[in-house]
Amino acid sequence: MKKVLIVLFVVLGYSVNAQTIDYNTTKGYVVEGYDVVSYFSNTAKEGSDKYVATHDGAKYKFSSQENLDLFNANQTKYVPQYGGYCAYALGTKNKKVAVDPETFEIRGGKLYLFYNSWGSNALKLWLNESPNELLVKADKNWEKLKQKK
Repeated sequence: MKKVLIVLFVVLGYSVNAQTIDYNTTKGYVVEGYDVVSYFSNTAKEGSDKYVATHDGAKYKFSSQENLDLFNANQTKYVPQYGGYCAYALGTKNKKVAVDPETFEIRGGKLYLFYNSWGSNALKLWLNESPNELLVKADKNWEKLKQKK
């Protein structure tokens, strides 16, 4: 009986902490440890090990106690779209692509992140190629790709 209870607790503990979607957790944190609340002030700030929260099984860092508190009060508001993967790549190529945490856009009260490296700035492409149409495509593609594998 003890073995059954131990297995049950292990399984329940895993399912409570398991991510329901695939978050881009490069460096162990969503958005490479950048403060997701800071983006809503149009700034990309690195988070601190002193201010950490977990949402949906993924870890987030924050630059201040105030931002940590704001996140905890309304987590879904601050979680980046598409698990923190590049919105442009999801909309155009149906692929999960890593991002530059300093390349972002707040659109409709939501955080979108973009790849920006090797002379390719996906945010600029996004803005030039009809972001509203790309959003529809990215949303549809994300429904197929969002599960953790």
